[in-house]
Amino acid sequence: MRVFVTGASGFVGSAVVRELIDAGHQVTGLARSDSSAAKLAAAGAQVHRGSLGDLDSLRAGAAAADGVAHLAFVHDFENYVEAANVDKSAIEAIGEMLAGTGRPFVVTSGLAGFGLGRPLTEEDAAAPESSRVSEEALVLADRGVRVAAVRLAPSVHGEGDHGFVPRLIEIARTKGISAYLGDGSNRWCAVHRLDAAQLFRLALENAPAGARLHGVAEGGIPVRQIAEVIGRHLGLPVESVPVEQAFGHFGWLGGFFALDLPASSALTQECLDWHPVRPGLIADLEKGHYFDE
Repeated sequence: MRVFVTGASGFVGSAVVRELIDAGHQVTGLARSDSSAAKLAAAGAQVHRGSLGDLDSLRAGAAAADGVAHLAFVHDFENYVEAANVDKSAIEAIGEMLAGTGRPFVVTSGLAGFGLGRPLTEEDAAAPESSRVSEEALVLADRGVRVAAVRLAPSVHGEGDHGFVPRLIEIARTKGISAYLGDGSNRWCAVHRLDAAQLFRLALENAPAGARLHGVAEGGIPVRQIAEVIGRHLGLPVESVPVEQAFGHFGWLGGFFALDLPASSALTQECLDWHPVRPGLIADLEKGHYFDE
């Protein structure tokens, strides 16, 4: 299969590129810089120059492919609405080129914002404001696209991670304490980047149209455990911060770190025979590579 991948040089996207190539697929990756292009070429992928905001470039990449994996996103959480609008326009542009073809289109979403008080399952539809890509992407199934949405855990971890957990470590170093909110019992689910990459490949190959898939290996890790590991490795005290001080202590990350986000991937594992096997988040943190300066 010829696969067009956006976000192909990113933390998860680069693992998806490697997974696809190793499985015998031909990959073309979107690159907006010379460094990204060089990284893709070194991985054995073809390079397609453009950006998430260059809709003509996205259309051309999608038109030449047998399937598309869309992982790119503008990670500006202080201007999230605009970032979401860019994502929506990109999905619509790619969807235009795939309409009526039956080709696979895997979009990337998230699990933040549900707040159900129980583990989220693939059968739970998202509120429009609750995930990176709205459920609107799945209506492309009605237009002859084999579209599927992968909802990634808030922590996609592994060497090279530059997401939420490294930011927690940076805040702990700056503040002099490794903090959690309230009693620290709220939970984050997690998945290793290599397990997530395998899920994207399986989704491209076999996911049914309209599928919601969960990139979740661990269903719910109490955030206090995360703070405790960080504190131990940094030699810092582990302390509770009142929930109302979340943004004061953690900045924009406070809104995410306060969420209770347990989730299940049982239906995804059954549907695609996907079985995550890489180290869990706590085990990954214990390896120490997160704390190299």
